[in-house]
Amino acid sequence: MTSNPIGVYRGLDELRAACATVHLAEDPGYEGARHPWQLMVQQWPAAVAQPRTADEVAAVVRAAARAGLRVAPQSTGHNAGPLEGLEDAVLLRTSLLGEVTVDPQRRRARVGSGVLWGDVGVAVAPAGLVALHGSSPDVGVAGFSLGGGIGWLARRFGMQCNSLLAVELVLPDGELARVDADSDPELFWALRGGGGNFGVVTALEFALYPVTSVYGGALVWDWRDASRVFARWTQWTTEAPDEVSTSCRILQLPSIEVVPPPLRGRQVAMIDGAVLADDEAAEKILAPLRELGPEIDTFGRMPARDLGRLHGDPEGPTPAVASASMLGSLPAAGVDAFVEAAGPDSGSSLAVAELRQLGGACGRPHPGAGALAMLHGEFAMFACALVAEPAAVRIGERDAERVENAMAPWSRGHYLNFAERPVDAALGFAPEAYERLQRIRRRVDPDGLMLANHHVPAAA
Repeated sequence: MTSNPIGVYRGLDELRAACATVHLAEDPGYEGARHPWQLMVQQWPAAVAQPRTADEVAAVVRAAARAGLRVAPQSTGHNAGPLEGLEDAVLLRTSLLGEVTVDPQRRRARVGSGVLWGDVGVAVAPAGLVALHGSSPDVGVAGFSLGGGIGWLARRFGMQCNSLLAVELVLPDGELARVDADSDPELFWALRGGGGNFGVVTALEFALYPVTSVYGGALVWDWRDASRVFARWTQWTTEAPDEVSTSCRILQLPSIEVVPPPLRGRQVAMIDGAVLADDEAAEKILAPLRELGPEIDTFGRMPARDLGRLHGDPEGPTPAVASASMLGSLPAAGVDAFVEAAGPDSGSSLAVAELRQLGGACGRPHPGAGALAMLHGEFAMFACALVAEPAAVRIGERDAERVENAMAPWSRGHYLNFAERPVDAALGFAPEAYERLQRIRRRVDPDGLMLANHHVPAAA
Protein backbone atom coordinates (compact mmCIF):
# COMPACT_ATOMS: atom_id res chain seq x y z
CA MET A 1 0.00 0.00 0.00
CA THR A 2 1.05 3.60 -0.50
CA SER A 3 0.25 6.58 1.64
CA ASN A 4 0.18 10.37 1.40
CA PRO A 5 0.84 12.85 4.23
CA ILE A 6 -2.61 14.47 4.12
CA GLY A 7 -4.37 11.09 4.10
CA VAL A 8 -2.28 9.84 6.99
CA TYR A 9 -2.92 13.00 8.99
CA ARG A 10 -6.67 12.80 8.54
CA GLY A 11 -6.65 9.05 9.10
CA LEU A 12 -4.81 9.36 12.41
CA ASP A 13 -7.43 11.82 13.61
CA GLU A 14 -10.07 9.27 12.64
CA LEU A 15 -8.04 6.55 14.35
CA ARG A 16 -8.13 8.45 17.64
CA ALA A 17 -11.90 8.67 17.32
CA ALA A 18 -12.22 4.96 16.50
CA CYS A 19 -10.52 3.57 19.58
CA ALA A 20 -10.36 4.64 23.22
CA THR A 21 -6.62 4.02 23.46
CA VAL A 22 -4.37 5.16 20.60
CA HIS A 23 -0.73 6.17 20.97
CA LEU A 24 1.11 8.16 18.32
CA ALA A 25 4.87 8.60 18.36
CA GLU A 26 4.65 11.93 20.18
CA ASP A 27 2.30 10.63 22.89
CA PRO A 28 3.57 9.77 26.40
CA GLY A 29 2.12 6.23 26.26
CA TYR A 30 3.73 5.31 22.95
CA GLU A 31 7.03 4.10 24.37
CA GLY A 32 5.43 1.59 26.72
CA ALA A 33 2.85 0.42 24.16
CA ARG A 34 5.20 -0.29 21.26
CA HIS A 35 7.33 -2.99 22.94
CA PRO A 36 6.64 -6.69 22.31
CA TRP A 37 7.28 -9.52 24.78
CA GLN A 38 10.58 -10.13 22.99
CA LEU A 39 12.39 -7.05 24.28
CA MET A 40 15.28 -7.26 21.81
CA VAL A 41 12.86 -6.43 18.99
CA GLN A 42 12.44 -2.71 18.32
CA GLN A 43 9.01 -1.79 16.92
CA TRP A 44 8.38 1.76 15.62
CA PRO A 45 4.84 1.79 14.21
CA ALA A 46 3.02 4.89 12.99
CA ALA A 47 0.56 4.31 15.84
CA VAL A 48 -0.36 1.77 18.50
CA ALA A 49 -4.06 1.02 19.02
CA GLN A 50 -5.43 -0.97 21.97
CA PRO A 51 -9.11 -1.67 21.26
CA ARG A 52 -11.41 -3.06 23.94
CA THR A 53 -14.09 -4.57 21.68
CA ALA A 54 -14.42 -6.22 18.29
CA ASP A 55 -16.29 -3.15 17.05
CA GLU A 56 -13.33 -0.96 18.01
CA VAL A 57 -11.01 -3.36 16.14
CA ALA A 58 -13.17 -2.95 13.03
CA ALA A 59 -13.15 0.84 13.37
CA VAL A 60 -9.34 0.85 13.68
CA VAL A 61 -8.95 -1.33 10.58
CA ARG A 62 -11.21 0.96 8.54
CA ALA A 63 -9.44 4.10 9.76
CA ALA A 64 -6.02 2.65 8.98
CA ALA A 65 -7.09 1.69 5.46
CA ARG A 66 -8.43 5.18 4.78
CA ALA A 67 -5.11 6.65 5.96
CA GLY A 68 -3.11 4.38 3.65
CA LEU A 69 -1.65 2.52 6.61
CA ARG A 70 -1.31 -1.24 7.06
CA VAL A 71 -2.46 -3.12 10.15
CA ALA A 72 -0.20 -5.39 12.23
CA PRO A 73 -2.17 -7.45 14.81
CA GLN A 74 -0.26 -8.44 17.93
CA SER A 75 -1.23 -9.90 21.29
CA THR A 76 1.94 -10.53 23.33
CA GLY A 77 4.67 -10.24 20.69
CA HIS A 78 6.48 -13.47 21.58
CA ASN A 79 7.32 -14.02 17.91
CA ALA A 80 7.78 -10.38 16.93
CA GLY A 81 11.26 -10.73 15.41
CA PRO A 82 10.09 -11.49 11.85
CA LEU A 83 7.64 -8.55 11.84
CA GLU A 84 9.41 -5.87 9.82
CA GLY A 85 8.65 -2.42 8.48
CA LEU A 86 6.05 -0.95 10.83
CA GLU A 87 6.67 2.69 9.96
CA ASP A 88 3.56 2.73 7.73
CA ALA A 89 1.45 0.49 9.97
CA VAL A 90 -0.85 0.61 12.97
CA LEU A 91 0.27 -1.89 15.60
CA LEU A 92 -3.06 -3.27 16.80
CA ARG A 93 -2.57 -4.75 20.27
CA THR A 94 -5.38 -7.16 21.16
CA SER A 95 -4.35 -7.67 24.79
CA LEU A 96 -7.56 -6.08 26.14
CA LEU A 97 -9.80 -8.64 24.41
CA GLY A 98 -9.68 -10.94 27.42
CA GLU A 99 -12.99 -12.82 27.68
CA VAL A 100 -12.88 -16.57 28.45
CA THR A 101 -16.02 -18.75 28.25
CA VAL A 102 -16.02 -22.52 28.83
CA ASP A 103 -18.74 -24.95 27.72
CA PRO A 104 -18.00 -28.15 29.71
CA GLN A 105 -20.77 -30.19 28.12
CA ARG A 106 -19.62 -29.52 24.57
CA ARG A 107 -15.94 -29.52 25.58
CA ARG A 108 -15.10 -26.23 23.96
CA ALA A 109 -13.91 -22.78 24.92
CA ARG A 110 -14.33 -19.34 23.39
CA VAL A 111 -11.58 -16.83 24.21
CA GLY A 112 -10.73 -13.30 23.19
CA SER A 113 -7.60 -12.83 21.14
CA GLY A 114 -5.78 -11.17 24.03
CA VAL A 115 -6.10 -14.17 26.34
CA LEU A 116 -3.00 -15.98 27.60
CA TRP A 117 -2.75 -19.75 27.92
CA GLY A 118 -2.35 -19.51 31.69
CA ASP A 119 -5.80 -17.92 31.90
CA VAL A 120 -7.30 -20.75 29.83
CA GLY A 121 -5.75 -23.43 32.02
CA VAL A 122 -7.29 -21.93 35.16
CA ALA A 123 -10.70 -21.63 33.48
CA VAL A 124 -10.98 -25.17 32.08
CA ALA A 125 -9.41 -27.22 34.91
CA PRO A 126 -12.49 -27.24 37.20
CA ALA A 127 -14.40 -29.04 34.42
CA GLY A 128 -11.73 -31.76 34.19
CA LEU A 129 -10.62 -30.46 30.80
CA VAL A 130 -7.41 -29.26 29.22
CA ALA A 131 -6.54 -27.22 26.13
CA LEU A 132 -3.70 -27.91 23.69
CA HIS A 133 -1.54 -25.12 25.12
CA GLY A 134 2.18 -24.65 24.71
CA SER A 135 5.04 -24.74 27.19
CA SER A 136 4.57 -21.27 28.71
CA PRO A 137 1.52 -19.79 30.46
CA ASP A 138 2.10 -16.24 29.21
CA VAL A 139 2.03 -17.03 25.48
CA GLY A 140 -1.03 -15.62 23.71
CA VAL A 141 -3.67 -18.07 22.54
CA ALA A 142 -4.27 -16.35 19.18
CA GLY A 143 -0.80 -16.28 17.64
CA PHE A 144 0.02 -19.74 18.99
CA SER A 145 -3.19 -21.20 17.52
CA LEU A 146 -3.01 -19.48 14.13
CA GLY A 147 0.59 -20.61 13.57
CA GLY A 148 0.25 -24.28 14.58
CA GLY A 149 0.63 -24.84 18.30
CA ILE A 150 2.57 -27.71 19.86
CA GLY A 151 2.79 -28.62 23.53
CA TRP A 152 2.87 -31.57 25.90
CA LEU A 153 -0.29 -33.13 24.43
CA ALA A 154 0.47 -32.56 20.74
CA ARG A 155 1.75 -36.03 19.87
CA ARG A 156 -1.53 -37.47 21.16
CA PHE A 157 -4.09 -34.89 19.97
CA GLY A 158 -2.24 -32.95 17.25
CA MET A 159 -1.58 -29.25 16.84
CA GLN A 160 -3.84 -26.63 18.40
CA CYS A 161 -4.60 -25.04 15.01
CA ASN A 162 -6.52 -28.15 14.02
CA SER A 163 -8.59 -28.06 17.21
CA LEU A 164 -10.01 -24.65 16.23
CA LEU A 165 -13.77 -24.77 15.68
CA ALA A 166 -14.42 -21.15 14.70
CA VAL A 167 -12.54 -17.88 14.35
CA GLU A 168 -14.05 -14.43 14.80
CA LEU A 169 -12.11 -11.74 12.99
CA VAL A 170 -12.21 -8.36 11.32
CA LEU A 171 -11.50 -8.85 7.65
CA PRO A 172 -9.28 -6.42 5.75
CA ASP A 173 -12.39 -4.68 4.39
CA GLY A 174 -13.33 -3.77 7.98
CA GLU A 175 -16.22 -6.22 8.31
CA LEU A 176 -16.68 -8.52 11.29
CA ALA A 177 -17.06 -12.22 10.46
CA ARG A 178 -17.38 -15.53 12.25
CA VAL A 179 -15.61 -18.13 10.13
CA ASP A 180 -16.02 -21.88 10.49
CA ALA A 181 -16.11 -24.98 8.31
CA ASP A 182 -19.62 -24.12 7.06
CA SER A 183 -19.54 -20.35 6.61
CA ASP A 184 -16.27 -20.05 4.64
CA PRO A 185 -14.39 -23.36 4.45
CA GLU A 186 -11.51 -21.92 2.40
CA LEU A 187 -10.75 -19.06 4.80
CA PHE A 188 -11.25 -21.36 7.79
CA TRP A 189 -8.68 -23.70 6.26
CA ALA A 190 -6.20 -20.81 5.90
CA LEU A 191 -6.67 -19.55 9.44
CA ARG A 192 -5.74 -22.94 10.89
CA GLY A 193 -1.97 -22.70 10.50
CA GLY A 194 -1.62 -19.84 8.01
CA GLY A 195 -0.88 -17.19 10.64
CA GLY A 196 -2.18 -13.63 10.88
CA ASN A 197 -2.25 -12.85 7.16
CA PHE A 198 -6.02 -12.79 6.69
CA GLY A 199 -7.50 -10.37 9.22
CA VAL A 200 -7.46 -9.30 12.86
CA VAL A 201 -8.67 -12.15 15.04
CA THR A 202 -10.92 -11.01 17.88
CA ALA A 203 -11.92 -14.40 19.35
CA LEU A 204 -11.38 -18.13 18.85
CA GLU A 205 -13.41 -21.23 19.66
CA PHE A 206 -11.57 -24.51 20.13
CA ALA A 207 -11.96 -28.04 21.40
CA LEU A 208 -11.00 -29.12 24.92
CA TYR A 209 -9.93 -32.60 26.02
CA PRO A 210 -10.86 -34.71 29.06
CA VAL A 211 -7.48 -34.93 30.78
CA THR A 212 -7.23 -34.32 34.51
CA SER A 213 -3.71 -35.61 35.24
CA VAL A 214 -0.57 -36.79 33.48
CA TYR A 215 2.66 -38.52 34.43
CA GLY A 216 5.01 -35.58 33.96
CA GLY A 217 8.27 -34.08 35.14
CA ALA A 218 11.96 -33.88 34.32
CA LEU A 219 15.15 -35.95 34.36
CA VAL A 220 18.37 -34.00 34.96
CA TRP A 221 22.07 -34.77 34.49
CA ASP A 222 25.20 -32.63 34.55
CA TRP A 223 25.82 -31.31 31.05
CA ARG A 224 28.98 -33.43 30.82
CA ASP A 225 26.56 -36.31 30.25
CA ALA A 226 24.84 -34.52 27.34
CA SER A 227 26.26 -36.77 24.61
CA ARG A 228 24.98 -40.02 26.10
CA VAL A 229 21.67 -38.44 27.16
CA PHE A 230 20.91 -37.03 23.71
CA ALA A 231 22.06 -40.23 22.00
CA ARG A 232 19.73 -42.38 24.12
CA TRP A 233 16.82 -39.93 23.88
CA THR A 234 16.92 -39.55 20.09
CA GLN A 235 16.97 -43.33 19.73
CA TRP A 236 14.16 -43.70 22.29
CA THR A 237 11.92 -41.21 20.42
CA THR A 238 11.83 -43.44 17.34
CA GLU A 239 9.70 -45.99 19.20
CA ALA A 240 7.98 -43.79 21.80
CA PRO A 241 4.16 -44.05 21.67
CA ASP A 242 1.93 -41.09 20.81
CA GLU A 243 1.00 -40.80 24.48
CA VAL A 244 4.36 -39.23 25.33
CA SER A 245 5.71 -35.77 24.37
CA THR A 246 9.15 -34.68 25.55
CA SER A 247 12.03 -32.31 24.92
CA CYS A 248 15.76 -32.71 25.49
CA ARG A 249 17.75 -29.61 26.38
CA ILE A 250 21.15 -28.29 27.30
CA LEU A 251 20.60 -25.53 29.86
CA GLN A 252 22.92 -22.93 31.33
CA LEU A 253 20.85 -21.63 34.21
CA PRO A 254 21.45 -18.26 35.87
CA SER A 255 22.04 -17.92 39.60
CA ILE A 256 18.77 -16.15 40.33
CA GLU A 257 16.00 -16.77 42.82
CA VAL A 258 13.37 -17.95 40.33
CA VAL A 259 15.56 -20.95 39.41
CA PRO A 260 15.08 -23.86 41.88
CA PRO A 261 18.10 -24.33 44.21
CA PRO A 262 19.16 -27.74 42.80
CA LEU A 263 19.54 -26.13 39.36
CA ARG A 264 20.51 -22.56 40.22
CA GLY A 265 23.68 -21.44 38.45
CA ARG A 266 24.25 -24.88 36.93
CA GLN A 267 24.81 -26.31 33.45
CA VAL A 268 22.71 -29.39 32.87
CA ALA A 269 21.17 -31.76 30.34
CA MET A 270 17.44 -32.21 30.88
CA ILE A 271 14.63 -34.34 29.48
CA ASP A 272 11.16 -33.12 30.39
CA GLY A 273 7.66 -33.88 29.24
CA ALA A 274 4.41 -35.68 29.91
CA VAL A 275 2.97 -39.16 29.44
CA LEU A 276 -0.78 -39.72 28.97
CA ALA A 277 -0.86 -43.14 30.63
CA ASP A 278 -1.28 -44.71 34.06
CA ASP A 279 1.75 -44.77 36.33
CA GLU A 280 2.77 -48.33 35.55
CA ALA A 281 2.64 -47.84 31.78
CA ALA A 282 4.41 -44.47 32.01
CA GLU A 283 7.24 -45.94 34.07
CA LYS A 284 7.79 -48.64 31.45
CA ILE A 285 7.87 -46.00 28.70
CA LEU A 286 10.45 -43.90 30.57
CA ALA A 287 12.57 -46.83 31.81
CA PRO A 288 15.20 -46.60 29.02
CA LEU A 289 15.83 -42.97 29.96
CA ARG A 290 15.98 -43.64 33.67
CA GLU A 291 18.61 -46.33 33.02
CA LEU A 292 21.04 -43.45 32.45
CA GLY A 293 20.89 -42.62 36.18
CA PRO A 294 19.63 -39.02 36.31
CA GLU A 295 20.79 -36.90 39.22
CA ILE A 296 17.26 -35.47 39.58
CA ASP A 297 14.02 -37.27 38.69
CA THR A 298 10.75 -35.38 39.23
CA PHE A 299 8.49 -37.50 37.00
CA GLY A 300 5.27 -38.50 38.70
CA ARG A 301 1.52 -38.00 38.71
CA MET A 302 0.64 -34.30 38.37
CA PRO A 303 -2.50 -32.24 37.63
CA ALA A 304 -2.93 -31.42 33.95
CA ARG A 305 -3.52 -27.77 34.93
CA ASP A 306 0.16 -27.53 35.96
CA LEU A 307 1.52 -28.56 32.57
CA GLY A 308 1.83 -24.94 31.42
CA ARG A 309 4.76 -24.31 33.77
CA LEU A 310 6.47 -27.69 33.46
CA HIS A 311 9.07 -26.37 30.99
CA GLY A 312 10.06 -23.43 33.18
CA ASP A 313 10.01 -20.90 30.32
CA PRO A 314 10.56 -17.24 31.30
CA GLU A 315 7.37 -15.39 32.19
CA GLY A 316 7.12 -11.72 31.44
CA PRO A 317 8.93 -9.67 28.75
CA THR A 318 12.43 -11.01 28.16
CA PRO A 319 15.45 -9.81 26.12
CA ALA A 320 16.69 -12.74 24.04
CA VAL A 321 18.05 -13.77 20.66
CA ALA A 322 17.30 -17.14 19.10
CA SER A 323 17.48 -19.42 16.09
CA ALA A 324 15.34 -22.40 15.13
CA SER A 325 14.71 -25.04 12.49
CA MET A 326 12.82 -28.28 12.00
CA LEU A 327 14.90 -31.45 11.71
CA GLY A 328 14.48 -34.91 10.27
CA SER A 329 15.74 -38.05 12.00
CA LEU A 330 19.09 -37.59 13.73
CA PRO A 331 21.91 -40.12 13.34
CA ALA A 332 24.82 -40.24 15.74
CA ALA A 333 26.60 -37.58 13.70
CA GLY A 334 23.66 -35.21 14.18
CA VAL A 335 23.67 -35.73 17.94
CA ASP A 336 27.42 -35.11 18.05
CA ALA A 337 27.04 -31.92 16.00
CA PHE A 338 24.36 -30.59 18.34
CA VAL A 339 26.35 -31.24 21.52
CA GLU A 340 29.56 -29.88 19.99
CA ALA A 341 27.77 -26.65 19.08
CA ALA A 342 26.06 -26.07 22.45
CA GLY A 343 27.57 -28.46 25.00
CA PRO A 344 30.29 -28.31 27.65
CA ASP A 345 33.25 -27.81 25.28
CA SER A 346 31.56 -25.32 22.96
CA GLY A 347 32.14 -22.08 24.87
CA SER A 348 28.51 -21.28 24.09
CA SER A 349 26.59 -18.49 25.84
CA LEU A 350 23.20 -20.08 25.11
CA ALA A 351 20.76 -20.36 27.99
CA VAL A 352 18.99 -23.19 26.17
CA ALA A 353 19.65 -25.46 23.21
CA GLU A 354 16.61 -27.67 22.75
CA LEU A 355 15.24 -30.47 20.63
CA ARG A 356 11.46 -30.84 20.90
CA GLN A 357 10.01 -34.26 20.06
CA LEU A 358 7.60 -34.21 17.10
CA GLY A 359 5.99 -37.11 15.25
CA GLY A 360 2.95 -38.90 16.61
CA ALA A 361 -0.25 -37.06 15.74
CA CYS A 362 1.85 -34.08 14.59
CA GLY A 363 3.50 -36.26 11.96
CA ARG A 364 0.30 -37.55 10.35
CA PRO A 365 -2.23 -35.55 8.31
CA HIS A 366 -4.96 -34.46 10.70
CA PRO A 367 -8.48 -35.38 9.50
CA GLY A 368 -10.11 -32.23 8.13
CA ALA A 369 -6.95 -30.23 8.84
CA GLY A 370 -6.23 -26.63 7.98
CA ALA A 371 -3.20 -25.19 6.20
CA LEU A 372 -0.79 -26.93 8.58
CA ALA A 373 -2.00 -30.51 8.37
CA MET A 374 1.20 -31.99 9.83
CA LEU A 375 4.84 -31.21 10.60
CA HIS A 376 7.34 -32.86 8.26
CA GLY A 377 10.06 -33.35 10.84
CA GLU A 378 11.06 -35.49 13.79
CA PHE A 379 12.36 -32.66 15.97
CA ALA A 380 11.96 -28.91 16.38
CA MET A 381 15.28 -27.25 17.24
CA PHE A 382 15.40 -24.03 19.26
CA ALA A 383 18.52 -22.22 20.52
CA CYS A 384 18.24 -19.12 22.70
CA ALA A 385 20.55 -16.73 24.53
CA LEU A 386 19.35 -14.29 27.19
CA VAL A 387 20.98 -10.93 26.53
CA ALA A 388 20.65 -8.56 29.46
CA GLU A 389 23.06 -6.03 27.97
CA PRO A 390 23.85 -4.86 24.41
CA ALA A 391 27.34 -6.36 24.42
CA ALA A 392 25.85 -9.83 24.76
CA VAL A 393 23.65 -9.57 21.66
CA ARG A 394 26.32 -10.27 19.05
CA ILE A 395 27.70 -13.18 21.06
CA GLY A 396 24.25 -14.66 21.57
CA GLU A 397 23.38 -14.35 17.89
CA ARG A 398 26.65 -16.01 16.95
CA ASP A 399 26.09 -18.93 19.28
CA ALA A 400 22.46 -19.43 18.25
CA GLU A 401 23.42 -19.38 14.57
CA ARG A 402 26.22 -21.85 15.24
CA VAL A 403 23.69 -24.43 16.46
CA GLU A 404 21.41 -23.77 13.49
CA ASN A 405 24.31 -24.12 11.05
CA ALA A 406 25.54 -27.29 12.76
CA MET A 407 22.12 -28.88 12.25
CA ALA A 408 21.72 -27.70 8.65
CA PRO A 409 22.45 -31.15 7.13
CA TRP A 410 19.32 -32.49 8.86
CA SER A 411 17.10 -29.42 8.37
CA ARG A 412 13.55 -29.93 7.07
CA GLY A 413 12.33 -26.33 6.83
CA HIS A 414 10.72 -24.40 9.67
CA TYR A 415 8.00 -24.63 12.26
CA LEU A 416 7.16 -20.93 12.02
CA ASN A 417 5.97 -20.46 15.61
CA PHE A 418 9.57 -21.13 16.69
CA ALA A 419 11.18 -18.97 13.97
CA GLU A 420 12.21 -15.81 15.84
CA ARG A 421 13.96 -14.25 12.85
CA PRO A 422 12.70 -13.45 9.31
CA VAL A 423 12.52 -16.59 7.17
CA ASP A 424 10.77 -17.46 3.93
CA ALA A 425 7.28 -18.46 5.09
CA ALA A 426 7.10 -20.96 2.24
CA LEU A 427 9.53 -23.14 4.21
CA GLY A 428 6.81 -23.71 6.79
CA PHE A 429 4.28 -25.35 4.46
CA ALA A 430 3.87 -28.03 1.85
CA PRO A 431 4.20 -26.36 -1.60
CA GLU A 432 0.58 -26.90 -2.57
CA ALA A 433 -0.62 -25.55 0.80
CA TYR A 434 1.49 -22.41 0.43
CA GLU A 435 0.12 -21.73 -3.05
CA ARG A 436 -3.42 -22.17 -1.73
CA LEU A 437 -2.71 -19.72 1.08
CA GLN A 438 -1.51 -17.18 -1.47
CA ARG A 439 -4.72 -17.54 -3.49
CA ILE A 440 -6.85 -17.06 -0.37
CA ARG A 441 -4.79 -14.02 0.63
CA ARG A 442 -5.48 -12.53 -2.79
CA ARG A 443 -9.22 -13.04 -2.30
CA VAL A 444 -9.53 -11.57 1.19
CA ASP A 445 -6.70 -8.99 1.17
CA PRO A 446 -5.78 -8.00 -2.40
CA ASP A 447 -4.37 -4.64 -1.26
CA GLY A 448 -2.03 -6.14 1.35
CA LEU A 449 -3.51 -4.33 4.35
CA MET A 450 -2.58 -7.02 6.87
CA LEU A 451 0.99 -7.26 8.14
CA ALA A 452 1.80 -10.61 9.75
CA ASN A 453 5.06 -11.69 11.34
CA HIS A 454 5.39 -14.55 8.84
CA HIS A 455 4.28 -12.92 5.61
CA VAL A 456 2.34 -14.91 3.01
CA PRO A 457 2.00 -12.65 -0.07
CA ALA A 458 -1.06 -12.68 -2.26
CA ALA A 459 -0.83 -14.76 -5.42
CA ALA A 460 0.22 -12.75 -8.47
